[in-house]
Amino acid sequence: MTTTEQPRSRAPKQKPRHRTVVKNRFTPHATPHTTPATSRPAASFDDFGLPPKLLHALREAGITSPFPIQTATLPDAMAGRDVLGRAQTGSGKTLAFGLALLARLNGGKAQPRRPRALVLVPTRELAMQVADVLMPLAKASGLWCRTVVGGMSFTRQEDALKRGVDLLIATPGRLSDHVRQGTCTLSDVGFVALDEADQMADMGFLPQVREILDLTPKTGQRLLFSATLDGAVGQLVRQYLVDPVEHSVAPVTASVTTMEHHVFSVTKMDKQVVAAEIAARTGRTILFVRTKHHADRVAKQLRQVGVPASSLHGGKTQGQRNRVLSDFKDGRSNALVATDVAARGIHVDDVSLVLHVDPPNDSKDYLHRAGRTARAGADGTVVTLITPDQRRSMRRLTDGAGVTPTTIQVRPGDAQLARITGARQPSGEPLAEPQPASRPGGARSTGRRDPRQGAGRDRGRAGARERKPGGRRQRY
Repeated sequence: MTTTEQPRSRAPKQKPRHRTVVKNRFTPHATPHTTPATSRPAASFDDFGLPPKLLHALREAGITSPFPIQTATLPDAMAGRDVLGRAQTGSGKTLAFGLALLARLNGGKAQPRRPRALVLVPTRELAMQVADVLMPLAKASGLWCRTVVGGMSFTRQEDALKRGVDLLIATPGRLSDHVRQGTCTLSDVGFVALDEADQMADMGFLPQVREILDLTPKTGQRLLFSATLDGAVGQLVRQYLVDPVEHSVAPVTASVTTMEHHVFSVTKMDKQVVAAEIAARTGRTILFVRTKHHADRVAKQLRQVGVPASSLHGGKTQGQRNRVLSDFKDGRSNALVATDVAARGIHVDDVSLVLHVDPPNDSKDYLHRAGRTARAGADGTVVTLITPDQRRSMRRLTDGAGVTPTTIQVRPGDAQLARITGARQPSGEPLAEPQPASRPGGARSTGRRDPRQGAGRDRGRAGARERKPGGRRQRY
């Protein structure tokens, strides 16, 4: 550790004000404290003691007022406390942990292959989203922020690590590859943030996450942020967090007041036509399906009737994913047909409608799919298409999600369909298939790369699959 780097020792454990102790759900010897969102007054970023360069970068980016999760967690995170942060997706969790990490890294310098702080995320998409937010702020602060994810050039990542990285954003699979290859050492990582920790548990990443945390200093700070903090996360909390404080600014059920929920009962014969009419609406729409094959099929069907649509799933290369998301963000396609790979970690402004073509597997998946709309206070609509035989299971699902949807029966061309979703008749003129994406610069990735490395590892061996009726699972 250089002489200018932040010390890795924990801050003195003082009982914070305005915090009530709750019964611990995780461990008998480290009781989390819970702070409601209303316990701290509204603040500006100037109140948190952030470095001047970081404050200037926030103002330049037009970020002036902190969201509730940031107001709640930043003081404890800046003080070196271990933090559990729970807030609805789209509520600003990235800046909540990112600003704390960048502030604590201020003034230090990373050594080659020895990152100083680490953000672990479950998917490549979420890693890219976190990087889009934090890289400009890190650059303004004179810090190096880089990503290490599967599906990208191993050699380029190795070169970046050689130059020294202050803040590393990584997926567990690819980071484990670098550690095994000796291209990354974690002994200098004094700060670790786990984003979407519950999804990493669901995807079967806990063994890799434990291996990674075991290689970081035990005195380091741990921050766990997620839309939900359920029992699986408790395994990490028991083993790695010391006297954690929990901040919850939203319940685990849907509570966004600007989000409308609807269930449309359709016949199997009408379902495809209704989905096409909704996808032809004005505005960005994400259509969720269960499998990668269904995603490709629905996107093709939409293009055949004149709806500019693309598919996104775990079977695509990183270049293809990047192109699909770029087309969707830039308006070249208005409809994105996706599997649950896009349910977390995909942030696109002004997604005004989420359509469940296939109902989600459970209430948690419902909430994360729905969270792609009504982000940061915007309005949004969530619609689920069901056939009559799915009514009972859908009712159980929405009850578990804390949602009371409006349920109606619709047919193609119904006035109710147009009023709620803005549905309209597609043009009927077929559109060309999108061209395959090439690697950046036309070059193939080279370097020391094991055949087992790559995209498949970061989708997870156990969790990057989708359940089909009857308990079967299929890769998406």
